[in-house]
Amino acid sequence: MYNDLLNLIFETAPLGFVPATERLVEYISSTDSLLDIVQQIGIIPESIKHDSSEEKLFSKSSDAVLSRTFRELGLKSYVITERADSADVHAQSHIHGYTLVADAKAFRMSRTAKNQKDFKITALSGWRNNSDYAVLCSPLFQYPQVKSQIYGQAIDSNVALISWEHLALLLEHGITESDSLNLAPIWNFSNDYAKRVVESKDNRCFIPAYSQFIIEHLGFSQDDFSTIINAQIEIIKQRGSIECEYWENQTAEILSYSREKAIDELVKAKKINEKVSQIESYIRGLQNA
Repeated sequence: MYNDLLNLIFETAPLGFVPATERLVEYISSTDSLLDIVQQIGIIPESIKHDSSEEKLFSKSSDAVLSRTFRELGLKSYVITERADSADVHAQSHIHGYTLVADAKAFRMSRTAKNQKDFKITALSGWRNNSDYAVLCSPLFQYPQVKSQIYGQAIDSNVALISWEHLALLLEHGITESDSLNLAPIWNFSNDYAKRVVESKDNRCFIPAYSQFIIEHLGFSQDDFSTIINAQIEIIKQRGSIECEYWENQTAEILSYSREKAIDELVKAKKINEKVSQIESYIRGLQNA
């Protein structure tokens, strides 16, 4: 279950990134609750501090979840760990011969408006190297709803903008690639869609068109997709209550601080001591130059 994965992230973080990652990948590779995790992995919990060890492990876990999902779809897949300037996931179809690179995205519900840099479409395209396709997986409701540069970039560079909800639909119905079912058109959608748009730089949202294509290509009904979306909305509502409760508890804790404790926490939050140390170190470096 998702909560088990979250607990494991907090439990293993003190072990260090590499051993913690190994434990998490092992859990994700063997869990019977992949669908539940896929439906929740797109939301970073507020209880995970920004830029913390836990946040890095959560991100790596999302990569492992995406890779496991590809394997469930009948592809060979693994998480790339060697380099920082590369995609996070590699997959290959042993039936139809194509390869792809992929990047998993998760966002906090408290995150303000996102821009094209948050999705790294151009970078992902460059990371494909000799692979046939590049795939970005993000929460469906985090994709911009009207216009964004990411759509023009995806069209220009043929990057598929799939969502965790789309993958949940495939998992729910046991979709597996076979001689008669090739998933390549799903990864190649942006290239085919580019032939339909009039403008060379079309930044309009095409996610609804992509969803409809997936439905038709795999023989689903609109009700099949609506069921997944409605279930996801309920999950998001539940998670929203949990995340709000976390901050309400944080507020209550802060209000209970003594004056001295409040000042100490504020100094820590602003990282004043670290900034002073950095300035002093810089000055010492000048003196020793």
